Amino acid sequence: MLNSKLGLWAIFVELGAWAGPALLDGSSETALASYLLTHAVASVLLALFTLPVLAAQQTRPRLPMIGLMAVCSYVVPVVGFLGVLIGTLVLRFYRASHHEDEFGSLQLPEFDLHQRMQSGFRQTGLRAVLSNSEVPTRSRMRAMVALQHISGRISSPLLRNVLNDASEDLRLLAYGMLDSLERNISRAIDKELDTLQKAREIEGQDTLGPVGIQAAEKLSALYWELVYQNLAQGDMRDHAIRESLRYCEMVLAQHPNLAQHTMRRGVLLHACGRLREAADAYALAQQQGLPASRVLPYLAELSFEQRDFDKTRQLMQQLDGWSSLPKLRPVIDYWSVR
Repeated sequence: MLNSKLGLWAIFVELGAWAGPALLDGSSETALASYLLTHAVASVLLALFTLPVLAAQQTRPRLPMIGLMAVCSYVVPVVGFLGVLIGTLVLRFYRASHHEDEFGSLQLPEFDLHQRMQSGFRQTGLRAVLSNSEVPTRSRMRAMVALQHISGRISSPLLRNVLNDASEDLRLLAYGMLDSLERNISRAIDKELDTLQKAREIEGQDTLGPVGIQAAEKLSALYWELVYQNLAQGDMRDHAIRESLRYCEMVLAQHPNLAQHTMRRGVLLHACGRLREAADAYALAQQQGLPASRVLPYLAELSFEQRDFDKTRQLMQQLDGWSSLPKLRPVIDYWSVR
């Protein structure tokens, strides 16, 4: 708000600065010092008086702006004092109206609504937000809602950590989201079980036809999805692994040359602790045409569990030439050091 008293004081002090030398002695050093000191005070008062005249964005930073106007008024007698006052009025009214006229017809661009609807959280920051109890509950709930757009493999462990949170609202939301993920897969399993049962009634119990084979493939994938997304825990996890293995072997019994299913059988055997059979399945999958970059990491993990570190190093060194494994790169570099 403009303070008229500061303006009057600035004028009176400036007049006093010019009257001082006449009263003392125009040629004396005391008169000069009196003028300079009084003129400096008047310049500061003028700067404080004219600062509120400017628009808010023109007064930042505040102290340097006050200093600039005071210096301009101080170094140029009379003209500087009047120039600062006139300059502030020009900046406040003339330039503001000029810019308003110039950009009055500017229209906002159209934005892509789909981009605006995307979540404001990134995957790398979700874990930090959800695990930090100092973050407001509303922000943490928004982060949990953002997990709906993330793979269950990543979101499920984060949601399980929230089950131990002190906030009851967050715990209930995490439980509901986990339950929803599990129910979606369970419904799909029930649907495929019905399809398989009908296919057996039509195609026969011993040999499955195309419909039965397709249902068995989906059942193996769905049961493995429960394990892969960490939705099944404890005994349920063991049951899901056994069921996935059973349906996978059902498919391989009639189509033994499917490399993808042979590889899945190896992973499931590995999860069951049947390491020797898993190693044979991995090797067979590679013979059936699966790329080495898909098989060697599992073989290396299996060798590590068997405490065969020399073979583990040898397998990891074979992966050193592959540039398409960024997530495994730190592990490959560790084992490739000689």
